[in-house]
Amino acid sequence: MAKLLLTSMGPSFSSDTNQATSGYSKIYPAFQDVNVMVIFGFGFLLAYLKRYGFSSIGFNILAAVLGVQWTVLLERFLFPDEKEKHLPSILTASMSVVAVLISAGAVLGKANPFQLICMAMVETTAFCASRWTNVYILEIEEHVSLMHVHIFGTFFGLMVSWWLTQPSLRRETGKEDSDVTSDLFSMLGTLFLWMFWPSFNSVLVDGVVEKRNAIHNTYYAIAVSAVIAFALSALTNKNGKLQMTHIHGATLAGGVALGFSAHIIQSPWIAMVLGFLAGVMAVLGPYFVKMCLNSAVKMYDTCGIHCMFGMPGLLGAIAYVILFVIYNWNNLPARGYPALIEVGSLSITILVAVIAGFITGILLKLNICKAPPVSKYFDDQVYWEFPHLAVGF
Repeated sequence: MAKLLLTSMGPSFSSDTNQATSGYSKIYPAFQDVNVMVIFGFGFLLAYLKRYGFSSIGFNILAAVLGVQWTVLLERFLFPDEKEKHLPSILTASMSVVAVLISAGAVLGKANPFQLICMAMVETTAFCASRWTNVYILEIEEHVSLMHVHIFGTFFGLMVSWWLTQPSLRRETGKEDSDVTSDLFSMLGTLFLWMFWPSFNSVLVDGVVEKRNAIHNTYYAIAVSAVIAFALSALTNKNGKLQMTHIHGATLAGGVALGFSAHIIQSPWIAMVLGFLAGVMAVLGPYFVKMCLNSAVKMYDTCGIHCMFGMPGLLGAIAYVILFVIYNWNNLPARGYPALIEVGSLSITILVAVIAGFITGILLKLNICKAPPVSKYFDDQVYWEFPHLAVGF
């Protein structure tokens, strides 16, 4: 009956419908992968605090869905070419909101839902403005502009965390620690992110060969970073035992580092080297970075997003420029300018993230946001019903 109706309405309508159905059938599986990463992967990845599991998972979906809706509205004005492409628009919005979820890791347990909503609205707006500058002014590829999401989310989150870190914040209470159940849930999120990261790095890549390269190079990188995570975790422990915090971050670092250059890498060993370096950064970085952030700068990064996403993202951006120059060495005078444009794009992204995060941190400190006192940081009982435990909240 449906075929008869389409035929009666004319061949052009039928062909347009078939093309639309074919296009959606190709992009929907990739959209599913990204959606699982955003909602399930990041939600459980951040659920490692033993007394903040409800909030980690619940506030993640709140920030994600609000951020996606707001980003879709923004992109209809900033990117008019995508106005009628609903599913691709939702896909890019879902990838953009990853910046908010990364930033949420830096302020995990220190921000209330209203503060997270405000942060999500401001950050998605700033990231869309940064993307618009990169795509329309600097003429950066859309795929590359979206891979800035890791770096943007890191620097934005660190600036907000700097404002929300209270001088009286100490670790004596133990609420910032994890237990067996919370570590297991966090590892579940890590596994889902690990499985679907090749889709995240390849979904917007054009060309069959480039997409294929992005998929298998990303897999090589995350495989190596996973092995390095286990090896270094055992080597850095005096008892030779594994630490779950190392596995959470370092197994994903290879995928972050390959975001920019996965589609142009022609030899798998290059992807494996980048995965190795990213894994080393994620495991050894906290020993040095936390001393600087916590002691010198007075910045408390709850989940260690700087070593999990920021440093591997910067490594990947630098590697992308180096590989671009190497692959175009014989034509360098003509291709040198695009390489400088890529460096400028990275610099603009960091600058916008730092300024926007600084301003957002100031706004979240205002009385209207009703920030929770330090004594109620990292605790679900402040926001969720616990009838048998709700004493003093």
